[in-house]
Amino acid sequence: MKGRPDIAALVGSRICHDLISPLGAIGNGVELLGMSGLELSPEMALISESVENANARIRFFRVAYGAASDEQRISRGEITSTLAAAARGGRLSYLWEPEGDHARREVRIAFLLLQCFETALCFGGDIHVRRNGATWELTGEADRIKFDEPLWDSLTNRRTRVQISPALVQFAMLPEVLDEAGRTLALKIAPDRIIARF
Repeated sequence: MKGRPDIAALVGSRICHDLISPLGAIGNGVELLGMSGLELSPEMALISESVENANARIRFFRVAYGAASDEQRISRGEITSTLAAAARGGRLSYLWEPEGDHARREVRIAFLLLQCFETALCFGGDIHVRRNGATWELTGEADRIKFDEPLWDSLTNRRTRVQISPALVQFAMLPEVLDEAGRTLALKIAPDRIIARF
């Protein structure tokens, strides 16, 4: 008998699934207007850019917050295109080094960690994702890191109590997802670098 379903992940999957179609339709509509010879006005450019950004975030959220079963895989192409879209126009760059397909559960952990890194690298920086055997390593580097010690401590110490706002939900979900995958997180924090291994 399987355990209780992950309601939060199923809700995340449903929301992302339902939003992707209308966003795609808006993007197609803007493209068709462009093909009809209509001059690209600043307003149309803003709509087009907003739809692209929303699609990128939805794709990212679908991996990070959506349901992931033991047998599901995700291709390197899908991962890198999602990260490239999410980084476009932002201050962060993502370098995904692992080759081939990967278990969706492991990629989900990596994406949740990327969101945790985003909070610390809010002024910009580079995030590298590597894999050595079964061990994943994420390194975030920046000139300046905004580090909330109790928040990061809550990822490895269940006794640490922190107030979680909607913008920080990844810090609440990550320990649960790690447990579900049978993984343990190790962190190293420096003034200009965060290293996470699982």
